Parts: sequence; C-alpha cells; structure tokens
Amino acid sequence: MNMNDYNDKMRDIPSKRDDPYAQAAAEVDSPGFLLTSVERLTGLAQARSLWPVTMGLACCAIEMMAAGTPRFDMARFGWEVFRASPRHADVMIVSGRLSHKMAPIVRNVYDSMPEPKWVISMGACASSGGIFNNYAIVQGCDHVVPVDIYLPGCPPRPEMLINAMLELTRQIEKRPVLAHREQIARAVEAAALSATPTSEMKGLLA
Repeated sequence: MNMNDYNDKMRDIPSKRDDPYAQAAAEVDSPGFLLTSVERLTGLAQARSLWPVTMGLACCAIEMMAAGTPRFDMARFGWEVFRASPRHADVMIVSGRLSHKMAPIVRNVYDSMPEPKWVISMGACASSGGIFNNYAIVQGCDHVVPVDIYLPGCPPRPEMLINAMLELTRQIEKRPVLAHREQIARAVEAAALSATPTSEMKGLLA
C-alpha cells in the first residue's frame, strides 16, 4: 500500500472524515518530490525515536510506568527512554491531575524542552479536571501547555497510552518540516474559522 492509498483509507475512518488538517494538507500543493521525500523520512525518524519526559502527577503515572514494563513494552516502538531532563525529551505525557501549584513547574518543564515537542494529556483529570471540579485543580492542562493528543479514562490502561502514542506517531509522520507547514497551518485556521459553530448546529440528533 502506497502513501496515497493509506491517506485515502485514513480519510474513510469516521473520526477522520471532517479532519481540517487532513483536508488542508490535501488542498495545499506539495513542494515537490525531493522535499516531500525528505519530509517523510524526517517524520519517520522523529516518530520512531520519541523520548518522553517524566511527568507523573497522580495515579495515571502508575499506568504510564506500566506501559514501559515488559508486559506492554513501549520499547518495541522506540519510546523506551524516559528522560529525567527536559533538555533531552520531546514528548510530555501529563499523567494525572494538574494542580494550580504544579502548573508553573509543568510549564517551565515544557519551555525547557527543545523543538519540535508534543504533549499527551493522559486521563480525564489532566484533560478536563475529571472529578476534581474545585479551586485547586486546573480544569484541563491545555490551559497551561498546548495538547496534541487527549487520552480519556480514569485511569487509562497502558494499551490506551500506547494507542495514543501510535496516533501521535501518525501525526508526526505527516508533519511538514519546512515552510510548507506554514501554508497548511494557514489553511487549517481558515477552515476552522469558516466552520459552523456548534451552537448553530441543528438536527444532529434527528
């Protein structure tokens, strides 16, 4: 299966049909054979050598650590190296509830990570505050750091984290490297601004 067949198959998935990024990437002209090949090669190398930073905040961190054990074996995908230093990491897995007291530290760790970098919000507490709807917990870590993948569950199992990492690798593999990505970003923003607001959508349950 070549890349075009793979992209067509991915667009047939219900969750991907209205993906503005995929539509914008298809509309923007490719920069050419050589540059496209370099982008694919670079994306493949980045996607298969992700180094997560240790960011365990609560019970979801136990599941994150379990994903690295021999039973689930994240190492087979090239993600075995959990770095204690953000200078050597490119993925932050926010695993657990994020308190307002911890938020500046998480942001400082994120700012210390080199580009390119990605964030996975692991669990309901990190994604939306979960059951902790109070003054002490940030209601979603996307208020502090930009999130690429939201992983639901309380807590999500290690298999779910591995699936989220695989979805992140698919995003990284399609990520343009040079100025081509600016055109796609502008097309995605234009598509998002022209989309019908949720408050004006009628008859979705009919």
